[in-house]
Amino acid sequence: MAKRVTDGSLLTTNERSRIKQIGEPIALLLGRIGFSPDALTLVGFGIVLVAAVQVALGNWAIAAAVLIAGTLFDGLDGTLARATNRVTPFGAFFDSSLDRAAEAAIYAGVVYSAAVIGDTRIATAAALALGIGSLVSYVRARGEGLGVSAHGGIAQRAERAVLLILGLLVAGLTAETSYLLYALVIIVALSGITVVQRMNVVRAALATTGRRA
Repeated sequence: MAKRVTDGSLLTTNERSRIKQIGEPIALLLGRIGFSPDALTLVGFGIVLVAAVQVALGNWAIAAAVLIAGTLFDGLDGTLARATNRVTPFGAFFDSSLDRAAEAAIYAGVVYSAAVIGDTRIATAAALALGIGSLVSYVRARGEGLGVSAHGGIAQRAERAVLLILGLLVAGLTAETSYLLYALVIIVALSGITVVQRMNVVRAALATTGRRA
């Protein structure tokens, strides 16, 4: 059996590429209908907001299903932009900004839902997951500002989304909230590892050039 080369992440580069290839026909179809890459970004964000509301209402299994659709939709904007030669710096900035906002909305929904049922453990874990997840993105952005690409790590945004969806789905279907707590704790731990991994990449790259942050 061939060895999976993941560059420290849970998904290999080939696996990520295959996922993007699956979405390309859908992106092109939406483009022919009249959607622009930025419009797809907004639609994807809207889907996540619907999921966030369902999370807040305690409909965790429904939220997971909506998030699956949102996750599949996420990235279609970039696929369409590349396929139609409409890649722009603002498009990338817009997409990244709404990605952060969408992540914040989902975790805010989890915190609200946890507060309603009186589970401070889930609320705390969700707040930590959001905070450390944001730090993962910040380290990458700060590294890129210094001329260093630091996009790898064991738990990138896709991996964190899958873990959260699984936690919501299983907890919603079984009415056992501990499954969501377990998923959040794993997200926190793996996000922390990812931060360290990315910091090490930036440190090593700067060391070879003699630069300091």
